[in-house]
Amino acid sequence: MEYARYTAVLTALSGICYNANMENEQQSGHAFLNPKQILLDVGVAAGMQVADFGCGGGYFVIPAAQLVGDQGTVFGVDVLKDALSSLTSKSKLFNLSNIVPVWANVETYGASRGIHDHKLDMVFLVQLLSQTKPEKMEGVFKEVDRVLNHDDGKILVVDWKTKKFVLGPDKDLVDKQAVIEIARKFRFVLDGEFNPGNYHFGIVLRRA
Repeated sequence: MEYARYTAVLTALSGICYNANMENEQQSGHAFLNPKQILLDVGVAAGMQVADFGCGGGYFVIPAAQLVGDQGTVFGVDVLKDALSSLTSKSKLFNLSNIVPVWANVETYGASRGIHDHKLDMVFLVQLLSQTKPEKMEGVFKEVDRVLNHDDGKILVVDWKTKKFVLGPDKDLVDKQAVIEIARKFRFVLDGEFNPGNYHFGIVLRRA
């Protein structure tokens, strides 16, 4: 199912509250990102095991599940149960059996208990770090380090690069270089950069 159809269906389903969910996505800034294209650009492919930390209602989870296919798995991790409930409803709507909701605070090591150690090929951190207190950011990367495989596990980071927009964060932006430096403490290095849109930066980190 194409990304445009995915968005159109979610918008049309007002009878089961999807209009409200999409409004929340717009308010978060996700509406200015094209998740399917981003995931293709960073190499998400059939058979991969991936997770979206702070997944919300599944704006990145749904297209990721379509890309990894039946042989892959997407773990949607969030601390909000309402978000995971919305994700479960959407996975049923799109007949996707490869999505696993996980209730956890990813700032806490070992909290995402549904994901085994060193299981994943990639973890998505989309607009998560700008919502994370600086003193908690290392905790996020510690949990990412736990779940990513040792060989070629990668981290996708997409976050705000400008405050010149009404939907942006109401506090200081996360500094891209600071993210890279924190990741280095856990032996992750910059693999590449890309432009996900006018208001965000995008980087991929890999194991050193």
